[in-house]
Amino acid sequence: PTHQPLARTAGIRLDVEWAEDAAWRRTHKEPYLSWSDFQQTRDKGFNRPFFTYILLVVCTAVLIASYGLNGWKVEPLNINPMVGPSAETLIRMGAKQTSLIVNQGEWYRLFSPMVLHAGLIHYFLNMTALWFIGKAVEQCHGFAAAAILFIIPAVGGTILSAIFLPEYISVGASGGIFGLIGACVADIFINWSLLFSKHVNASDEGVRFRHLKVLLWLLFDIVINCLIGLTPFVDNFTHLGGMVYGLLCGLSTIERLSTDFFGIATTFWTRLRNLLIRFSGLILSVVLIMITTALLVENDAGKSPCSSCRYVSCVPFPPWAGEDNKWWYCDDCSRITADAKLDASGYYSLSMTCPDGAIEEIDLSDQLVTDRQWIRKQLPSYCRKYCDNLFA
Repeated sequence: PTHQPLARTAGIRLDVEWAEDAAWRRTHKEPYLSWSDFQQTRDKGFNRPFFTYILLVVCTAVLIASYGLNGWKVEPLNINPMVGPSAETLIRMGAKQTSLIVNQGEWYRLFSPMVLHAGLIHYFLNMTALWFIGKAVEQCHGFAAAAILFIIPAVGGTILSAIFLPEYISVGASGGIFGLIGACVADIFINWSLLFSKHVNASDEGVRFRHLKVLLWLLFDIVINCLIGLTPFVDNFTHLGGMVYGLLCGLSTIERLSTDFFGIATTFWTRLRNLLIRFSGLILSVVLIMITTALLVENDAGKSPCSSCRYVSCVPFPPWAGEDNKWWYCDDCSRITADAKLDASGYYSLSMTCPDGAIEEIDLSDQLVTDRQWIRKQLPSYCRKYCDNLFA
């Protein structure tokens, strides 16, 4: 849905460029191009969205490789609802995992997740959004602008995810796509007066409704993607962080169109102002990435500064299932350890270390447990039953 308001600004920009081309041809006594001929010239040669094409090819190749590394099979839906490979395979392919980034120095994991996907569903949704939004942005603003609006938000969002969700692995081009959505928002607000002006619209009738419709489409698209961010291997810190970075970069890289004349003002002061605005947004984005990277390095790789923030990106599912039968959880009980005490009749006691470090003694004498693996599988359930604090 986001491509609809963006396509509207793209159409206006095309009209502006056509008018500028006509003015240049009139000055140089060159023959005019019809609107349709001018549009065709823009869709040929180097005006095509090559960055978007490259991303589509790379993401497709990496998805196929991840299935191959996973033995050409998919995990059960209660493990990976995106119809994709296992968590171990995604980690081997370069998924974001904070402990590997900070402790092992695998900093490439800040970049590699932007071309990885959790499965077919995740891939299809992201590539559809990339095709519409990425192509429109690139054809309007060029290869370099599209690359900036995708890569910087993707990396910035991944860093925020590594800080606030260190216990989760995550993948996806969503951070970059949300960066493009942020740029769409920036484009709409920068050119609001032109986008909904009487010069562009045949009449003033329904303008308020169009304003609301554009914002509702954007909100709908953001909500849908944030709901997807509540599932495993996808996270909303990457999404929302990417959108903030995309908004900042968009305010710098997207050009403001004049409402007084179909053309860009070229006075010295106007060019200087536009240049300062453009650099300020990009500089702020880079500074924020440097600050958050420093925080990531200084922070304990296994501890989030806000444990309850995980619920921004995780909801236990399905809600109707019992506490011991959910597909996934949002606590730290999957990482706990325990010491089991054994006698001739079997394991009779369990000393369990809760996520916050507290020790809980569990009596197993009435259960006659002899299988150590069974106990290992029950540890998360014991954690949720006996521990007061479920977060590290």
